[in-house]
Amino acid sequence: MGQTLTEKILSAHTDGTVRSGEFVDVRVDVALANDVTAPIAIREFEKIGTEKVFNPDSVVLVPDHFAPNKDIESATQCAVMRNFARAQGIEHCFEVGRMGIEHVLLPEQGLVLPGDVVVGADSHTCTYGAIGAFSTGMGSTDIAVAMATGRIWMRVPETIRVVYSGSLQRWVGGKDLILYTIGKIGVSGALYKAMEFAGPTIDSLSMAGRFTMANMAIEAGAKAGLFSVDDETRAYVDGRATRQYSVYSSDPDAPYAQTIEIDASKIEPQVAFPYLPENSRSVRDVGDIPIDQVVIGSCTNGRIEDLRVAAGILGGKEVHPNVRCIVLPGTQQVYLDALREGLIEKFISAGAAVSTPTCGPCLGGHMGVLAAGERAVSTTNRNFRGRMGHPASEVYLAGPAVAAASAVTGRIVGPEEVV
Repeated sequence: MGQTLTEKILSAHTDGTVRSGEFVDVRVDVALANDVTAPIAIREFEKIGTEKVFNPDSVVLVPDHFAPNKDIESATQCAVMRNFARAQGIEHCFEVGRMGIEHVLLPEQGLVLPGDVVVGADSHTCTYGAIGAFSTGMGSTDIAVAMATGRIWMRVPETIRVVYSGSLQRWVGGKDLILYTIGKIGVSGALYKAMEFAGPTIDSLSMAGRFTMANMAIEAGAKAGLFSVDDETRAYVDGRATRQYSVYSSDPDAPYAQTIEIDASKIEPQVAFPYLPENSRSVRDVGDIPIDQVVIGSCTNGRIEDLRVAAGILGGKEVHPNVRCIVLPGTQQVYLDALREGLIEKFISAGAAVSTPTCGPCLGGHMGVLAAGERAVSTTNRNFRGRMGHPASEVYLAGPAVAAASAVTGRIVGPEEVV
């Protein structure tokens, strides 16, 4: 019997051939934490009694949730992380001015690669499956152990294969595919499974779209979301890789827990209603919903391709006077690229605020917190009650095209209404 992509990667990081359902001790290539989770991991690391991390080059620390620091508490969190990095000789600790939103930053910097096992104290660590890595979020205590030993203990997940066929309609991208899929299977539909995305539609999907889909695999309950490595992947990775990498693929007779077939040609731009990502529907079925805020960015849709889509709609138009539109480039490089391409000028001329890279609005931390009764359209990944602020606020998830169009009209609409 063959192996799935997940089983192949995990086998390469153990001492034998693994099968789904087994508990295994796995070597890790990268251990990641941010300014919220790293201080907890550092405290637990110190309890272990190990003086040094297993490999300073394999530990990555990114202050992105409350950075630039919004208060004394967040400044203290970042100081703990910064001091630990200096004491341990960890070079991949990204300060403000050089940092970015972690799940946009690490692939951009070539720090995560195909065939890797990546663990992070952040649930959206599954993003790196877009380049053919097995990456998953874990608790800070698990990351402390990974930093100390270079290993993790885990159960090998079964795999759900999702096959997409058909050409995408205009304005439909990775965000729409994953929202539609989560709407189809539910937020527990892939619980502790690996989701493997495949099919002709995926073969022609951009890397930005793949990152978006892998990023939101966790919103279906998945342990990981993976794509096979192809020419598109290599074109993205080869100019960035900081070390050699290995490519794995599922066998033709790989045992899947389930195979789901989706005709992507029928998918229209999607909107997920509060308070779960599974509450997705076509934008044409939304109805008349006025909004107060739009957020374009995050680890889900903060890449240059996402900003190009948004700027293409906002350029030459004005943000509705009742709407606050906040644009967050995913990294400093994305910001610089957007500046050079004239996208930043389009955003500002339209009346949008452009922020330094930060996760702030996504988790209701800063730079865009919602008041009671306010509604936001956001290209982020979660719309739980109170996710972006007051428990009585509402978050509607969408791709950058719908978000930008809604910023112009002051209500949730598809891009065809303003273009």
